[in-house]
Amino acid sequence: MTFKFCMHYLNRLYIFFPILSLIIFFFSTTGVKAKSFEINNIEISKPFENNFDKNKVIDTGFEKAFLELIYILTKSYDHKKLTSIKLNEIKGMIETFSIQEEKFINQVYFVTLGVSFNKRKIFDYLEKKNIYPSQIKKEKFLFIPIIIDENNNELKVFSKNPIYKNWNAKTQSYELIEYLLPSEDLEDLNLIKKNLEIIETYDFSEITKKYFLNNFIISLIYLSNNEIKVLSKIYNEKNEIIKNNSFKNLNLNKDKDISFFRNELKNLFEDTWKKINEINSSIKLSIIIKLKNDNLIKSSQFELDLENMELVNDYSIQKFNKEFIFYEILFNGTVQNFINIMKNKNYNLNTEKKIWTIE
Repeated sequence: MTFKFCMHYLNRLYIFFPILSLIIFFFSTTGVKAKSFEINNIEISKPFENNFDKNKVIDTGFEKAFLELIYILTKSYDHKKLTSIKLNEIKGMIETFSIQEEKFINQVYFVTLGVSFNKRKIFDYLEKKNIYPSQIKKEKFLFIPIIIDENNNELKVFSKNPIYKNWNAKTQSYELIEYLLPSEDLEDLNLIKKNLEIIETYDFSEITKKYFLNNFIISLIYLSNNEIKVLSKIYNEKNEIIKNNSFKNLNLNKDKDISFFRNELKNLFEDTWKKINEINSSIKLSIIIKLKNDNLIKSSQFELDLENMELVNDYSIQKFNKEFIFYEILFNGTVQNFINIMKNKNYNLNTEKKIWTIE
């Protein structure tokens, strides 16, 4: 099947799909899917030569989009488990795709894709690999790196610190943490110097409160002989996590070593954040909820909220009658977790009976 024919077929399918969606809503009790994963702005280029095959270029885009999604969802140490997937497996998890832009420049074909992956199929695939995904929660953290050079009895903060200077030099689209570095403040520098003897227990609140962020990371980087030891304290509203790691034979005056060190620390922080927001996809709690069938706006909003809940694995309309719509929800978490999420979304749940009611 040629690409042009595929796109013609897909265009016809997209025209038909809204009608089909209405039929499913009113007459089907299965098949309503939870939120998809959308990966956009996937850029691919290929020289326009005699053997040029547009379909292969698109396939490369599918592989690239899948890899980006996996990097977003999973911890760095799980990536090696996901290197052997076949293209057909990836295609089997794709719901739709779109060509966002395409052009020819100097005999080179450039295309930008948007790819939508089926959330349930992605979670099932990861579960088979014994990998727990993370909720996609992007968050801003204040990051304060402090180098304590024991070789030269020197404290390096702000612009004198190569980690501070290079931390945001390179970012990746799949990173969930956005870093804010503190401004060079003489008062802050003096505070750090003043508390150097107790720096590992100092809470840094006098500095962090200026930035109005609940999330911050303090990294104490000790240079001693040929070894670098790092003590990192990761804070958010509910957690205080301490991480220790060490490196040998790195020179933080060399760009290559700085880049390696930065990437290792960023992976550590990303993995920690993902662990905090981990989804245990092996837990599939089945919940039946009924909602009054007299308000289409309210039921549509409820379905939209379900689609946007990261912990909802899937949901379907089990049945409906003149009074109620009955939803079956598969939830990757505990009963109390679900109740808390619904409460935060201003739903009043009556859980006294086996079938819960939204009042």
